[in-house]
Amino acid sequence: MRDSLIEKNIKKEIDLNLINALKFDEKGLIPVVVQDVDTKEVLMLAYMNKESMKKTLTDKKATYFSRSREELWTKGETSGNNQQVVGFYYDCDKDSILLMVKQKGVACHTGNHSCFFNEIFSDEEVLKSELIQRLYKLIKERKNNPKEGSYTNYLFDKGLDKILKKVGEESTEVIIGAKNENKDEIIYEISDLVYHIIVLMVNSNVTIEDIKDELQGREH
Repeated sequence: MRDSLIEKNIKKEIDLNLINALKFDEKGLIPVVVQDVDTKEVLMLAYMNKESMKKTLTDKKATYFSRSREELWTKGETSGNNQQVVGFYYDCDKDSILLMVKQKGVACHTGNHSCFFNEIFSDEEVLKSELIQRLYKLIKERKNNPKEGSYTNYLFDKGLDKILKKVGEESTEVIIGAKNENKDEIIYEISDLVYHIIVLMVNSNVTIEDIKDELQGREH
């Protein structure tokens, strides 16, 4: 019991020293960039003061300071779309924070997953390279926030056996397309297979990073 109390006091002291070392603006605030730990998507920009930062570090739930209401607010306290904090970083100048979170539901009050949905410019080639990651995010969003009439939600509602059946069917279709030596058919069927495999991944809590890590271990 005594050791656990000592560890708790040490942690509180470290957190306090961290907070005091950071550079808050003249209003006592510091900007916080919030990023989804799974998809690496930037979700929102918010602000913290020392009190909200201390609460975030203690509870591991993202708590910010509202500049319009001039009060603390914990993300998701009314919507249920809370943010579990899994990483807390500050930049080289100690005047901004990066928060890595597990986002429940959507981050934006508009209903969008991220607050940064207004596009001015995007590099299509780069976006194509990130297509699998974005598809995974969309399928995960469907699972967490069902949409009426969605085929993806139909699969999740039917459960694992239905998902596995579709993966098996699409695998067979890929084989048939390959045996037919029809490139267009192969592309179409592989795309179907990839989609259903990602549905299986989301259903089984397997991430893109899990697959990358496994494949990197095979580079020999």
